[in-house]
Amino acid sequence: MIQRLEQLLFRHRAFVVAFFAVTTAFMLWSANGLRIEASFTKLLPLEHEYVQTFLEYRSEFGSADRILVALMVKDGDIFTGEYLSQLETIGDEVFFIPGVDRAQVHSLFSPNVRYTEVVEDGIVAGNVIPSDFASSAEGIEAVRSNVLKAGIVGRLVANDFSGAIVSARLLEFDPRTGERLDYIEVARQLEEKIRRPLAQDPRYDVHIIGFAKIMGDIADGANRVVMFFGVTLLITTLLVFLYSQSVVFTLIPLICSLIAVVWQLGTVARLGYGVDPMSVLVPFLIFAIGVSHAVQMVSAVRAEIYFGHDSEMAARRAFRRLLIPGGIALLSDTTGFLAILLIDIPMIQEMAIMASIGVAGIILTNLLLLPVLLSYAGSVMVYRARIDQRARQLHHLWQITARVARPRPALAMCALALGLLVLGFWKGSGVAIGDLDAGVPELHADSRYNHDSRVIAENFDIGTDVLTVIAETIPQGCTDYHVMSEIDAFEWHMRDVPGVESVLALPDLAKRINAGWNEGNMKWRAIARNKDVLAQAVAYVPTGTGLLNDDCSVIPVSVFTSDHRASTIARIVEAVKAFEPETKSHKVLFRLATGNVGVMAATNEVVNAAQYPILAYVFAAVVALCLVSFRSLTATLCIVLPLALVSLLTYALMAALGIGLKVSTLPVVALGIGIGVDYGIYIYSRLRSLLAMGETLPIAYEHTLRITGSGVVFTAITLAMGVVVWVFSPLKFQADMGILLTFMFLLNMLGAIFLLPALACWLRRLSGTARDKSRAAHVTG
Repeated sequence: MIQRLEQLLFRHRAFVVAFFAVTTAFMLWSANGLRIEASFTKLLPLEHEYVQTFLEYRSEFGSADRILVALMVKDGDIFTGEYLSQLETIGDEVFFIPGVDRAQVHSLFSPNVRYTEVVEDGIVAGNVIPSDFASSAEGIEAVRSNVLKAGIVGRLVANDFSGAIVSARLLEFDPRTGERLDYIEVARQLEEKIRRPLAQDPRYDVHIIGFAKIMGDIADGANRVVMFFGVTLLITTLLVFLYSQSVVFTLIPLICSLIAVVWQLGTVARLGYGVDPMSVLVPFLIFAIGVSHAVQMVSAVRAEIYFGHDSEMAARRAFRRLLIPGGIALLSDTTGFLAILLIDIPMIQEMAIMASIGVAGIILTNLLLLPVLLSYAGSVMVYRARIDQRARQLHHLWQITARVARPRPALAMCALALGLLVLGFWKGSGVAIGDLDAGVPELHADSRYNHDSRVIAENFDIGTDVLTVIAETIPQGCTDYHVMSEIDAFEWHMRDVPGVESVLALPDLAKRINAGWNEGNMKWRAIARNKDVLAQAVAYVPTGTGLLNDDCSVIPVSVFTSDHRASTIARIVEAVKAFEPETKSHKVLFRLATGNVGVMAATNEVVNAAQYPILAYVFAAVVALCLVSFRSLTATLCIVLPLALVSLLTYALMAALGIGLKVSTLPVVALGIGIGVDYGIYIYSRLRSLLAMGETLPIAYEHTLRITGSGVVFTAITLAMGVVVWVFSPLKFQADMGILLTFMFLLNMLGAIFLLPALACWLRRLSGTARDKSRAAHVTG
């Protein structure tokens, strides 16, 4: 079948090249419509119980994708006419940004921010800043008084009165068009309408945080990814040229890898997908995988030219030799991508589909187009002399390296691997699930967004980090003493949890109002037992505050956290689950959770649940592919065991560098397995063919290194050098990915070069001993 495919392919070379050229032009045209798009919903594990709660109550209490704009004064406080005028302007700008839920905009000037006051005639309520506000001394003093009476210090006003917040929630869809809200456009408008006009004002600082702003900053960083792609392409080109010693043999594999990327992007665009800022690095991975496999094909063609064949025959023989191992290796890569479909998060699943499309493109370009193009290389007499010279230069190196296939060096190598295995288990078990930094982990700690987040956290008791527990109860539950007491007890329970900045819920507000009805006496700051008195206390709380729904059957409890570190989230979620009131009413059900921290908690639990099934699935698929391909348990163990060791050491590296296992890193770990197996497959495939010719293992391995080893080593170094520059990216998750990929590329290469032959040496000896004993027993019998 392979021979027939070879004949068909090389007899119609011109048609093959024309087909790929036309298809690539079409895909390039299709890719022009591709754009970066972000969606909050795509980041949610939609089947998780926390997210089910979030989706159920999103329309009543808003989504988790809110924005905060803090206007801070550099000197003085907020109680000046100029400051309040500027704050009103910012509030108006936020209010009219398309996609903002205007009923959920809160600021000192919004009518849903009110105060209550006890007077001789009872209780008086009003807007913190009245509609007839004038910036006179009396008006400013009235605002100061109203702020204190409203109890919004720490929430909408800084604790030291150095700034105030405009808070808003975003809709999922643009109300003007009905289409999905463009968060990146929202971030752009926040910058242009709010931050930029005040950039040169020496009196104020503006700080903006929220999901839309995160996506905007990531998208800005993603635009600079093109520069890193150019640097990677340049480094890859130079290193491939140093290896191949030919301009033609350098350009052809790079062109084929780029064609695979173009096909990927064009197909994604035709399917109607966009590129999420978090998946913008997938084309990089496809290019890296394409170069990896292309260099193996070039290495095989070089070997055939070295043995005296012309370019066409060399390409034919290389195609014949690498079609099966190359196909198996690429299927292993695909397995790594498809495995992450197990993570029930739409963005990750889109990434898996996008990457799988790219690998499909590589299968066509590298296994079919590449050998056809290499067959057009023409005269190879001069090139054969270069290959011969390179072979003589590396001869001594390969002789020394091949000693690892001898028993004693092999035993030492296996002992070293065992030590690294213990180290991997020890350090790798310390990998945390979720974020380990206080700010947004996708951006560097010194980024503008994380600076804004720190300023708001330092000056206010709230931020965007909030976990809202939904207390479901009976209709008119807010007038039931037992219901309100149980929620109040829960509120106090959560205030004592480390990592909780503040807690906001209806019972605390009802107690304050009840005290107000009794001359402000602190003795009356309690939940009233009388139903009518309790109804009087909550009557002045509108549903627009988000503290209750229309019939008071749902009472949210908002827990504002100091950060969203994995340890903080886990501790707070555990505290919610551990709450047991002294007197249970059996009328209240506490459900986790809404708010961005609730979504993060769900995501962390999904990642934690998916990590081991994903790794098991990938390894099982790799083992199955190796068994089918080589029909040998020894061959499978030689290929898979170094891969497992590198996976463990990758976990150890993540623990050492403080990189958590989360949505952006778990796919890298899974993909590293699929990509790393390529080296072992190519080396063992060549080694097995030489052993079948009767060569001893050390001699066969030395010949394998001369033919395939240089390709494996140069591929790993090329890919590592290409991605290591990512550490300078403005996106921290790209920098983390660069570190992890560099580590995996190099260690998988070292495992294939040194550990694979060592395992082959002893596994073959052990299997041979077992066969000898079996034969002896058979003869004795």
